[in-house]
Amino acid sequence: MLNLKKMLVVILVLVMASSINAQQTKEEVNYNEVKIREFKIAVQCWTFRKFTFVETLQKVKELGVKYLEAYPGQKLGSDDPNTIFNYDMSEENIAFVKKKLDEAGIKLTSFGVVGFENTESATKKVFEFAKKMGIQTIVTEPSTDDFSLLNKFVKQYGINVAIHNHPEPSKYAKPQAVADRIKGLDTRIGSCGDTGHWMRTSVNPIEALKLLSGRVIELHLKDLNEFGSKDAYDVPFGSGKANIHDILAELTIQNFRGYLVVEHENPKEADNPSPSIKKGLDYIESITYYKGFQELLSYNWGRYEKHGWNHYGPGYFELDPKSGILTSNGGMGLLWFSQKKYGDFILDLEYKCLAPKTNSGIFLRVPDFVTSDDYIYRSFEIQIDDASEKKHQTGAVYDSEPAKEKAFKPTGNWNHYRISFIGDVITVVLNGTEIINWKAEPRGKIKDFAKNGYVGLQNHDSDAKVSFRNIFVKELK
Repeated sequence: MLNLKKMLVVILVLVMASSINAQQTKEEVNYNEVKIREFKIAVQCWTFRKFTFVETLQKVKELGVKYLEAYPGQKLGSDDPNTIFNYDMSEENIAFVKKKLDEAGIKLTSFGVVGFENTESATKKVFEFAKKMGIQTIVTEPSTDDFSLLNKFVKQYGINVAIHNHPEPSKYAKPQAVADRIKGLDTRIGSCGDTGHWMRTSVNPIEALKLLSGRVIELHLKDLNEFGSKDAYDVPFGSGKANIHDILAELTIQNFRGYLVVEHENPKEADNPSPSIKKGLDYIESITYYKGFQELLSYNWGRYEKHGWNHYGPGYFELDPKSGILTSNGGMGLLWFSQKKYGDFILDLEYKCLAPKTNSGIFLRVPDFVTSDDYIYRSFEIQIDDASEKKHQTGAVYDSEPAKEKAFKPTGNWNHYRISFIGDVITVVLNGTEIINWKAEPRGKIKDFAKNGYVGLQNHDSDAKVSFRNIFVKELK
């Protein structure tokens, strides 16, 4: 009996711990603290359904958008007024469309929502058309439950298939239905979530995105005036009930790299949807933290890579291809981005000390291709070393200028640096606190410094490991 009581107590403790952990995990995501990435924006031609495809190109160009999703059935705007955009267009009309796209400087990235029979010949016809047009994604709502042909052709053509969700009674109205159908299939078969239709079906877009995490190929982005109403209509992003900020924050957390496709369907604005779209795009720009920044770790096919980075000296940095986290091993050496020299720039990154005596740094304007230790005397280092003091402590311009205050977090926590070097002025903001604003001059170990150069990350020694992530730079001209 005693053993049974002990077992019950253990089970109760485990259940409570699990509940607490689940609650903590839920609370860990604070969307207000997420630094929103810059996403690629496209426009779905249905937005301009009262106009021809050619007229739509001009309107999309005027919005400053460079990517487009076509739909089947839109009038083309060629010499023949009856010609429509579809996958059975003649070769002549395909050439006409390509020419107009080139003239407008717009890329056709996707096509849908397109329906076709579940036969080898019909499926191949759609994929062949996508291949000719350079389309990356076919958006569809399959009437069949058999996805075997889609699975076969995405592998053969390397073209994505994204399952769209119209509101109920569509069989894909709920995200779980999409998740169930694509489970176990090639990852190039995924979701084209529609935030507006989710809302009309009383589905929270953020919860839907969490459910489909890793399989969202593109997103039809909409904001509606109401949630849970089939009669809700589109409003500019940020002014409705969708919570666009948190949607983009969730996509940032998921490392989403697809297109946000603007599909404005408000029937009262069908003759001129551009003002509402422009207002919405301005809102997206206002909440985008990394606007105009370049990510210095390349990301391809779902993996981070160190292409463009060189390493000098002992030790190395290990890259987790999934998370994009760089971790130092051994030293003393320098991992530097060799693709480009920067003059005036803003460098934005996060770092984490893995030991109390971690020693590392971020080098600015390394003047030459690194082949010796000479760079340490000719480029400034923003220090990472919580255990040292003054000019050698975290936040200092190493051996030159101390930080105005201690703003670093305890060992094991991620810290955020935003470092600018404009002209000869170095400004360092650590975790939201400005700790350096200094007119640079040769001082301490620095003999001289260049007007432009490379950026680099230091690996100091095997006992001073440090991790970096989210490394972005913005060149100022």
